[in-house]
Amino acid sequence: MSEAALLALSPLDGRYAAKVDALRPIFSEYGLIRARVQVEIAWLLALAAEPGIVELPDFPEADRATLRALADGFSVGDAARVKEIERTTNHDVKAVEYFIKERLRDDAGLAPALEFVHFACTSEDINNLAYGLMLAQARREALLPAYRGIADALRALAHRQAEQPMLSRTHGQTASPTTLGKELANVVARLERQIRQIEAVELTGKINGAVGNYNAHVAAYPDVDWPAFARRFVEGLGLAFNPYTTQIEPHDTIAEIGDAARRANTVLIDLARDVWGYISLGYFRQRLKEGEVGSSTMPHKVNPIDFENAEGNFGVANALFEHFSAKLPISRWQRDLTDSTVLRALGTAFGHTQVALDSLGKGLGKLTVAPERLDADLDAAWEVLAEAVQTVMRRHGLPNPYERLKALTRGQGIDADSMRAFVESLELPEDARQRLRALTPAAYTGLAARLAREI
Repeated sequence: MSEAALLALSPLDGRYAAKVDALRPIFSEYGLIRARVQVEIAWLLALAAEPGIVELPDFPEADRATLRALADGFSVGDAARVKEIERTTNHDVKAVEYFIKERLRDDAGLAPALEFVHFACTSEDINNLAYGLMLAQARREALLPAYRGIADALRALAHRQAEQPMLSRTHGQTASPTTLGKELANVVARLERQIRQIEAVELTGKINGAVGNYNAHVAAYPDVDWPAFARRFVEGLGLAFNPYTTQIEPHDTIAEIGDAARRANTVLIDLARDVWGYISLGYFRQRLKEGEVGSSTMPHKVNPIDFENAEGNFGVANALFEHFSAKLPISRWQRDLTDSTVLRALGTAFGHTQVALDSLGKGLGKLTVAPERLDADLDAAWEVLAEAVQTVMRRHGLPNPYERLKALTRGQGIDADSMRAFVESLELPEDARQRLRALTPAAYTGLAARLAREI
């Protein structure tokens, strides 16, 4: 580990740095500045292409290529120069404007366009679109692929274990059996629903000036249809246009994507806790890694650390996502600055989610199933057949089936012999008695295997 990582205040930049490398170019200070530059350059190009803005004729292709290269090739060194300018301006977005002007002022073709850089914009016009682009990229390149990777791993395991019977435990007590595959399929179904919710969130943007009314735009060019122009511009960036805002885009959709990610994380916390419990019961074993230590004092231990790490990091991420949802849609009057510092923590929430997903995937990859342990628990729980027997009794009109099975099984030690003796005592058609006589806890799984295979 490097000295910088050892001294990092955040574990995302220290202990877990390698796990969040894909997010660093998106949510870092460099990533935010780069996104602002991309928006500023795109706005300048759009203005030049608007016939009504006669003082800014459209750029020839060579000049357009120069502008695109400035945005596309924006480097860490360029970001450092922006930060140097910011030390004078004490304003981050104004520093971006001055950086672009600095880079264009000696270009004969582009220098006349300098005062159209950041034309009619408030800082929030640039910032909301920059964050929209960052979130879209993070969703597309990091978040959704990671969630889908977990869903795919769970589906594969569900299919492999579709028919492995397992004792259920409702309220922690023995209950009607299921299969291991079906329990995993339940998680796949829940997670995929949340993935669809994350995909469906519209990330919105605006570029309508200081209080959302195009005041400066109309003062300069009253004949341009600015709402239509703004819509084309925002949608051209791949975002949904929000036509009604104050100075700030209200961040409702940032809250929505955070809420959707939080729900997905909660599903996976539920999974991590259940798998932790099944490891404790011996249903799963964990593959050993040479040289790895489970306990500093107990040599025998192989701890479920990946699932514990996942649960903890999902929790940290969800605490942030919950704060985003509660805070970001709220702004005093037309604008206050409390959102600015909170938005800078977006990468932290996504980072802890990424660490958790990485740990969860690693943990799932270590699991092996112990069928003998699952089978032993089932064979010691013949009382779970009480549901089947009393339901068949109901079908055939036998009196007080529930009460009779309750008296037989509740708090009693039931084994194969006592359950079969009870079945033999029932006045049932022979085919029904034969089915119940042949039934075992391991065979009493309903359609679980089919449902697991169909996920």
